[in-house]
Amino acid sequence: MSKSIQHQASLAVRPLAVAVAGGLAALSPQAMAQDAKADDGKVEQVVVTANKRAQNLQDVPAAITVLSDATLQRNNVRDINDLPNLSPALTVTYSTQPGNFSINMRGIGTYSLGIGVESDVAVVIDDIPFAMQANAFKDLADVFRVEVLKGPQSTLLGKSSIAGAINITTRPIDSGWKEKATTYLSSDGEWRAMGSISGALSDTLRMRVAVNKSDFGGVVKNLTNGDHLNGSRSTNFVGKLEWRPDDQWALTFSPRASKSTVACCVQPFSAMTPGGRYQNVAQLPASTLLAGITPGPDNVSVRNDYGAGGKARDKGAGLKVNYAFDENGPLAGYNLSAITSWSNYHMDDYQDGDATDSDILAYLPVNGAVTGFHGGLYQYGLFDVTARTLELRLTSPDSGRLKYVAGLWYGDNQLARELTRAPVSTYVTDYAASAYNTSYAAFGQASYDLTDKTSVIAGLRYNKEDTGYTFTRYNPPPATARVVSEYLHGDDTNHDTTGRLGLEHRFNRDAMAYATYSTGHKGVAYDLTSSFTSAIAKTQPVPGESAHSIETGLKLGLLNGRMTLDLAAFRTNFKGFQQSAGVYDNDGVFRTTLHSIGALRTSGVEADLNWRVDNRLQLNGAFAYTRAIVTDFENGPCYSVLNAAGTGTTPGGNCAVSAKYNNTSVANLKNATLPNAPKIKLNLGGQYDIPTAYSFNGFVTGAYRFQSRTQFNLNQDPMTIQGAYGIFNLGLGVKDKQDKYKFTFLINNLFDKSYATGLANNWANGTWSSKAPNPVVVVNTTQWTPARDYQRYFAMRADFSF
Repeated sequence: MSKSIQHQASLAVRPLAVAVAGGLAALSPQAMAQDAKADDGKVEQVVVTANKRAQNLQDVPAAITVLSDATLQRNNVRDINDLPNLSPALTVTYSTQPGNFSINMRGIGTYSLGIGVESDVAVVIDDIPFAMQANAFKDLADVFRVEVLKGPQSTLLGKSSIAGAINITTRPIDSGWKEKATTYLSSDGEWRAMGSISGALSDTLRMRVAVNKSDFGGVVKNLTNGDHLNGSRSTNFVGKLEWRPDDQWALTFSPRASKSTVACCVQPFSAMTPGGRYQNVAQLPASTLLAGITPGPDNVSVRNDYGAGGKARDKGAGLKVNYAFDENGPLAGYNLSAITSWSNYHMDDYQDGDATDSDILAYLPVNGAVTGFHGGLYQYGLFDVTARTLELRLTSPDSGRLKYVAGLWYGDNQLARELTRAPVSTYVTDYAASAYNTSYAAFGQASYDLTDKTSVIAGLRYNKEDTGYTFTRYNPPPATARVVSEYLHGDDTNHDTTGRLGLEHRFNRDAMAYATYSTGHKGVAYDLTSSFTSAIAKTQPVPGESAHSIETGLKLGLLNGRMTLDLAAFRTNFKGFQQSAGVYDNDGVFRTTLHSIGALRTSGVEADLNWRVDNRLQLNGAFAYTRAIVTDFENGPCYSVLNAAGTGTTPGGNCAVSAKYNNTSVANLKNATLPNAPKIKLNLGGQYDIPTAYSFNGFVTGAYRFQSRTQFNLNQDPMTIQGAYGIFNLGLGVKDKQDKYKFTFLINNLFDKSYATGLANNWANGTWSSKAPNPVVVVNTTQWTPARDYQRYFAMRADFSF
């Protein structure tokens, strides 16, 4: 182990020692004496549906982190962005707008700016996958359990889960009538309100309705109008209507609808070389355009005169029909399920194109002459995704030596993207793109008991996918009429087979070991961005991805049922990984190219712990050491550094001009770390209950997470590395013994540790520069995305049951 890793590990272990010391203090004779009725309660069994059937987590031969209802509430989880704080396998990569966010599993995730590329991590809610990952970045309304499924899940969950899946289950319908309400308010302006009603309408009909609203302005300050940015607001409706006419039939109809506004993704300047001018215009010095902003590591101020982010609406419904075969018939114990869904996601997005609020167009020359326009640069567009799915599956009984699930799948996704950049300069563009993918699949997975203790697992999926695209480019602004200047189209058909093979052995009822080999596949992709041209079209589609994964694990029940400890080691190799890499050109425009990286690998070890120390103290923890690296990418993107003379820039790292790649500068990225893939992540949490003689009890909660240093750019720029950090949250409150109310007071980021969720570094690009005839200054700018909890804040939460 290197010294740097040893140092990072020691930083992670120190808070663990503090937590253990706290646990020992709680177990001291004085603490134990306070409760003479300490029981021998065990860790609650966790049921998961990772294999499309309900199973005890400790019986599933796979690495899964489960976030229970209690854990989600204790940590005030609002959306997908909060899940990496609780699962070390997860990170989220942020882009210029919410349509291009990426969920990463074990360091693997597709950062791609286009509708023609599927995600590597599937998000599934109540057996229905999202067609576009952007739809997942909203409030997790009425969620009951989150299962983080690590490694390829293609056999059961399909092609968009080559790196893993987040399997979300919403709250079940209560057997008795219940009403609940929750409110949340923070010192930095966030508020939430949630309410639900649930229960039986008749002997055969039950229903549940949940509504929530939330609002958070954000941590970035817009000095132009006093607003805040990098926040969001959302309104969500989730419903369930269940009809059980008899013991065999069950029909569940699940409608949903939401509206959300995400005001992101702005990066304040953390450093800027003095003397810069906007696109080298003498009348546009940075000192004037950025008045009131002092670039520095704690700067959270910007000047924008155009909106940032997107407004989205989502609507859809699912229908699940389940038939349990007659207990006296030949298929007794079998279940036949049909699950169908329809959804539409639409987002209008917009961005300030010049990151200033000044009248830059009054001075900005185009083709050597001032345009006569006034104002600034801006962009707007839309995403629209319509999805239809149908799944039919047969599930065998839980008894017997052979247990299996088999099914058929159909999915059809229609995606559209439009983007306009205006009003003048080389910044402008105007295009409309569409993409479709239609999948047909047959799948199955079985477990066969060779002996009472040893079982073999086998699964297979055959998938056929039809894909295609259209790309229409229009004469760009300042043209007022949309005139087609280019039309491109293409289609493709792809067949693939994925599978899983494994062996599990149960030493006793409290110890199980397993080893599995899994393959994954993701379909072809199309680089449908503003950089798309007829030359790029000739290279399309970008080939699909494939994955081969080996995983071994051990699942233990310890301390007479008070503790569960799950351990896993894994190694997954990817070929043809689809990765977008972007650079700022000489005009300050961010442009990307979709690459098919030759190969990469992720490997490591993971641990998940749940420990009920006694009837008062519950602890949980998770650890991951992940090494996600490129193993073959000889024409990777370069980063820039200041040249020796200090008069310009030169390619950094191992970047060099290559005759093989048209005499362009490329970097051999073999052994390079993948973006946003920290080697070490640690999560610790728990709750200590304090009984009282009154009608209520007290409790104290704590959560700590540690993350080692993180590289945010595929080009390995040393200026885009976030150092290691640890965040500690503390909570305390009271809870009614009849479960009628609970009040919680929270201190988030107790030790006020600042950190970024994204970093950018640029040298002498066209946005900020100073060249002849102006005084020559090589301008370097760095920017950061401050985390939601980049500074300490306080919050209060109230829960009521009626």
